[in-house]
Amino acid sequence: MPIRRLPPEAVNRIAAGEVIERPAAAVKELVENALDAGARRIEVRIERGGLGLIAVEDDGGGITQDELPLAVERHATSKLVAGTGGDVDLLNIHTMGFRGEALPSIGAVARLSITSKARGADDAWRVEVEGGVLSAPAPAAWAALSDSGARIEVRDLFFATPARLKFMKSERAEMMAVSDVMKRLAMARPDVAFTLQHDGRASLRLSAESDPEHEGRRARLAAILGAEFAPNCIALDQMRGDVRLSGFAGLPTFHRGSREHQHLFVNGRPVKDKLIVGAVRAAYQDLLARDRHPVAALFIDLPPGDVDVNVHPAKTEVRFRDAALVRGLIVGALTHALAGAGHRASTTTAGSALSGFRSHITPQPVLRASYSNFGGAAEEAIAPGDFIMPSARVDGPVSAASYVGGADEHTAPAAPLTAPSAAGAHDDGTAQFFPLGAARAQLHETYIVAQTEDGIVIVDQHAAHERLVYERMKQMLANGGVKRQGLLIPEVVELDPSEAESIVTRAEELAQLGLVIEPFGPGAILVRETPALLGHVDAAGMLKDLADDIAELDAAHTLKEKLEEVCSSMACRGSVRAGRRLTGEEMNALLRQMEATPFSGQCNHGRPTYVELKLADIEKLFGRR
Repeated sequence: MPIRRLPPEAVNRIAAGEVIERPAAAVKELVENALDAGARRIEVRIERGGLGLIAVEDDGGGITQDELPLAVERHATSKLVAGTGGDVDLLNIHTMGFRGEALPSIGAVARLSITSKARGADDAWRVEVEGGVLSAPAPAAWAALSDSGARIEVRDLFFATPARLKFMKSERAEMMAVSDVMKRLAMARPDVAFTLQHDGRASLRLSAESDPEHEGRRARLAAILGAEFAPNCIALDQMRGDVRLSGFAGLPTFHRGSREHQHLFVNGRPVKDKLIVGAVRAAYQDLLARDRHPVAALFIDLPPGDVDVNVHPAKTEVRFRDAALVRGLIVGALTHALAGAGHRASTTTAGSALSGFRSHITPQPVLRASYSNFGGAAEEAIAPGDFIMPSARVDGPVSAASYVGGADEHTAPAAPLTAPSAAGAHDDGTAQFFPLGAARAQLHETYIVAQTEDGIVIVDQHAAHERLVYERMKQMLANGGVKRQGLLIPEVVELDPSEAESIVTRAEELAQLGLVIEPFGPGAILVRETPALLGHVDAAGMLKDLADDIAELDAAHTLKEKLEEVCSSMACRGSVRAGRRLTGEEMNALLRQMEATPFSGQCNHGRPTYVELKLADIEKLFGRR
């Protein structure tokens, strides 16, 4: 077939297929244009999930009469400035977008109108594009958010490409996608007010925050992610070279079932980047179960020349010049912040516990004990004001064994509980002023009840001790290195030459983890020793996994994860089991160790190790407040 040029209309529709695949993509492009125009207030109205109408109005700088026709031409943009020689630096991007394809792409598949009044101009002007056909600029009325700005209306999206409509989801699904886009952009810019209306009803209304770098950002995130986010997150702000990481990361016990609650931003641009996602996973890898994901809002700021934002048509992926530095910063900052949280657990566990109590409270008449068992009168309802004095009072820590007889002979032995120091191991009357308080009882040989200065703490003894043993094993692993086991017959593993080279370059790092390798000709690696903790190892499978991991994330952490999985399993088997009766000193020793151990607020699988109930909340349960 002969080569021929496509007509401009077809070119624009092909571009629209790359950039505008659904209404949410159109909203994203238009709102980003408003932000680049300096808007401080943006209002979005949609109908029928955005397929009927998308209207975006802002108070930015506006577009002049002469520039309106250029705004809907492909590759025409105000966001790139040519140098003295006429060359344009495509890597030095300071705006949300610069391709110059959004407006012409939308105009190629919809009915587009742009009304704008430039700052300082006397009149507003309007152009229309229908199916790629542009009208001449015409004067227009202006009654908008401010003296300058733009109002863009997109009607009947994809009317010119009806086949695309078959791939749209329900109006509700498209509306949810639009809402998600708006929320992500609003998280990136707390200094801007956002409003979203769907079919005449406001679904999002956010006022501008006065302190967008600190408390304003926290307030904006809480408004979008929910009131639970602020008290259950850790603030981050670290620099490495010219790269800054800031934002908030959720506690390990504050997690979700998908990565959709991880919000990542690079130079103010919302992204979904594999490197960042992998770094977050690495930081939380031994704190959460495999199917759980942390909640986070992370902001990376670096010189525009050090990141390429032009690697994806929708600008959702980026490429870093120094990916290893960025990944190291994320992993290090998150690990340090989570370790600093110590034994802290999320407040949602206490909220769930209180909700559980409330859901099981039903108003019923309370009866006296049947005195017929003691030679007394028949049972009768307790009248208001009656008070039953307990027949006995028990002071100090009490084990369930005090009431149910001797210890179970089948109780499995466990690692001994020893306090980090003698202070605080025994309750001398001051233990309740420790963060986790003083042990008062053991329930069902599984749960420790402790009294704090202003509430109570309920500890799952097995989950808590599992974390303590695991952290101790990891420390030993870090201090002494990994013990190796030599192979009787070294194994030769065949790989792609590039994969083999990438692994050999990390031979020294892998040796510290117990994997000793050496090159064995082109595309071959000789495995001499493997980590003893892993027992029998499929060397070929391990090296292939390592090669994939290095290629994707530029970090060999698969082996580390395997080692830590073994450590976690060993810690689980060697910990105090449910059903083991503990003495008062053992319970207090466990509490003191938890206070001194990082990540002790959750077990190795991400479940909380304790629940704290404040006295004020308990009093509410009984109507005392």
